Amino acid sequence: MRSRFARVPSRFAYHAECSGKLVIHIIRLGFISSPFLHDSPKPPNPAYNPYSIIQFDSEPRNQAMASREGDPSLGYLTRKETEVKLPRPTRVKNKTPAPIQITAEQILREARERQEAEIRPPKQKITDSTELADYRLRKRKEFEDLIRRVRWNKSVWVKYAKWEESQKDFNRARSVWERALDVDYRDHTMWLKYADVEMKNKFINHARNVWDRAVTLLPRVDQLWYKYIHMEEMLGNVAGARQIFERWMGWEPDQQAWLSYIKFELRYNEIERARSIYERFVKCIPKVTAWIRYAKFEMKNGEIPRARNCYERAVDKLADDEEAETLFVAFAEFEEKCKETERARCIYKFALDHIPKGRAEDLYRKFVAFEKQYGDKEGIEDAIVGKRRFQYEEEVRKNPLNYDSWFDYIRLEESVGVKERVREIYERAIANVPPAEEKRYWQRYIYLWINYALYEELDAGDVFRARDVYSECLKLIPHKKFSFAKIWLLAAQFEIRQLNLKGARAILGNAIGIAPKDKIFKKYIEIELQLGNIDRCRKLYEKYLEWSPENCYAWTKYAELERSLSETERARAIFELAIAQPALDMPELLWKAYIDFEIAEGEFERTRQLYERLLDRTKHLKVWISYAKFEASAIQEEEEHEDEQKKLCIQRARSVFESAINYYRTSAPELKEERAMLLEEWLNMETSFGELGDVSLVRAKLPKKLKKRRQIEMDDGPAGYEEYIDYLFPEETQASNLKILEQAYKWKKQKIVSDDEDDDDMDD
Repeated sequence: MRSRFARVPSRFAYHAECSGKLVIHIIRLGFISSPFLHDSPKPPNPAYNPYSIIQFDSEPRNQAMASREGDPSLGYLTRKETEVKLPRPTRVKNKTPAPIQITAEQILREARERQEAEIRPPKQKITDSTELADYRLRKRKEFEDLIRRVRWNKSVWVKYAKWEESQKDFNRARSVWERALDVDYRDHTMWLKYADVEMKNKFINHARNVWDRAVTLLPRVDQLWYKYIHMEEMLGNVAGARQIFERWMGWEPDQQAWLSYIKFELRYNEIERARSIYERFVKCIPKVTAWIRYAKFEMKNGEIPRARNCYERAVDKLADDEEAETLFVAFAEFEEKCKETERARCIYKFALDHIPKGRAEDLYRKFVAFEKQYGDKEGIEDAIVGKRRFQYEEEVRKNPLNYDSWFDYIRLEESVGVKERVREIYERAIANVPPAEEKRYWQRYIYLWINYALYEELDAGDVFRARDVYSECLKLIPHKKFSFAKIWLLAAQFEIRQLNLKGARAILGNAIGIAPKDKIFKKYIEIELQLGNIDRCRKLYEKYLEWSPENCYAWTKYAELERSLSETERARAIFELAIAQPALDMPELLWKAYIDFEIAEGEFERTRQLYERLLDRTKHLKVWISYAKFEASAIQEEEEHEDEQKKLCIQRARSVFESAINYYRTSAPELKEERAMLLEEWLNMETSFGELGDVSLVRAKLPKKLKKRRQIEMDDGPAGYEEYIDYLFPEETQASNLKILEQAYKWKKQKIVSDDEDDDDMDD
């Protein structure tokens, strides 16, 4: 090969430099050896290759050749040949929903039906010892290979050990368990499963060995101790179980371990042993719950002096503990059970003196219940009031503007019933005036004055003090900035209860002059109306309307008052003044009341005039419908008339509908939905007329409902489409057809003109 390569002329080498394909062809034929076809990450130096006489001048040429030639790592295939060509994603042009929708449930059901049956390996039947040995060898090899790969997976070790156990080869199973424990002996679940296997197969000594090693290595895992003790106890080895408990107690475990040891001794009636364990228990865990359990144990065994001694020792050691309240309650209940009420009372009082107030709620509640059962009434009330009074004094001292605390404090003093004390607290409370003249700060404060006045009137029975409270409160409120109608009304009602009508009128008159409000006017008018003073009511309504001329409620009530007095002309004049106002808060209610008033009076012509005046102001759909229904209702009012008059009423209703339709067609064509609703009402009315109605007259004008889509425009651009209902009326359909014909005629005319011009050009 070397001599053959030597015969290649230099001219051929020159052409090889220019053509990468020819060089690669020569390399493939074996004339030359290329370092780029090897797996080496860097091409070797040409100085060390005696066969390499052709060198490439540029790096890009090398890369182009490498991309065109095969890669040894890809089996001498080019990169292009090994590319995975994915199908181009199809673009969905029609995004409208399909006529037949497929649910997720249907997809899952079809997937379930088309699922192929699971391929399971055939069951192997072992017939002789040779096959059994082969099977065991194969399984052990599989387990060993699996362990070699995932050594830290404990489930593999467990499966391996249980398989060896199923083969009744317990020595191998123990070997597997021991190997697993060598990997991670801190996993207590492995010890539990190992010991359960030994216990299940009745290898007691092996199980003891496992438990002993487990509790030695993991003494803080309580489950290992419990299982070990349970096994010994089930075997009847009580001394061995007690020895294990003693080993466990040497580690000073938690409370539950000590209680388990005590229950173990009590199961065998070892009272003294249990008592000694309790002594060690309270020394190891000096908590309130431990001492209470110890005392209850002595109480249960009838050792009352020992139980009292336990409580006394606990109080000496844990009097300042956070759970001391529980200890004192338990101690007092113990003395109560022993019929030592004086001892219990002394314990409660000692506890209340030594425990902070914030932590003595339950203790105080227990003490009150105790006093209710064994003490006298005065002592109980003094204890309760004194304690709560101290708490409220602390609260109002910290924040004197916390009016809720003042309310609670006042309620407490009112329950005691000492008038001077109650008045003192009320005076102190109302002295804390809100710092800012804003109504939101005064809303709670004002109720202090209200409760104070009600207390003086109802509980104390002092009318003069109650009147003074109302007077001082009204002087204190800054009425120029805000006021409270409730205070004015309560003061006036107080005077009425005292049969002082003049004083009540004076208070309400001042309220109207200083701080007029709707509630004050309404209540004042109601009082005068109950008293039968009609002239005063009229004057009050006049003042009311002077203060608030836009209030439709006041105009309506004033007119109703005049109508109730059979003053029809006055009521009509009031309504005329009302609708002439430039601004009204609820004009629709006022117009409706006026129309209902004229209908009730039987003035149909006046009612028609009112509807026409109302339609001059607004063309609302409801106004048109109400007008038409009024015209149709004249049939019911004039049932004794002849058919010609009935037809005239129907014709009037139709004329109202025709006017409404003409308005919506010409002046408001964009209100298609209102126009359609109006036609629906007209159709229903024609149907209700029976034989006199003409349904075909309306059906010819009914529109077609069209479901359309429109784009939703947001601040940041379009946000999708929404569906809406559009209405196509008959005249719109004819107009669209005429537009099409007109455009076709125009196109035909343009075509004729263009043909004539082409003929002229040909003649020229």
